[in-house]
Amino acid sequence: MIKLVEFLVRKDEYSHDEFVERWEGDHAAIARELPGLRRYSTSVPTNPDDVEYDGVLELAFESEQALNEAFASEVGEEVMADAAEFVEVGAGPRMVVDETVQLEDE
Repeated sequence: MIKLVEFLVRKDEYSHDEFVERWEGDHAAIARELPGLRRYSTSVPTNPDDVEYDGVLELAFESEQALNEAFASEVGEEVMADAAEFVEVGAGPRMVVDETVQLEDE
């Protein structure tokens, strides 16, 4: 499984709570429609005033090609345009990783 992992920084005009509401609300509704998306996870800090980032994004795809195709799609363009309204795009670290699950308790 290939994952995009990104640490997000909100735009200054948003409070942390406003950022989370937008990210996990309207934006998530669009992002869930990315073609080929296998898993979508958002994580927010428990102590937002004490950390550098406002959230961690994880998107999983079958392959790096599927990830690239998703963001080249019409939905992918919509996702990026929407994110640019409330996220300082590129402000936090971003990695594409090959995930190996060591333990999964279901």
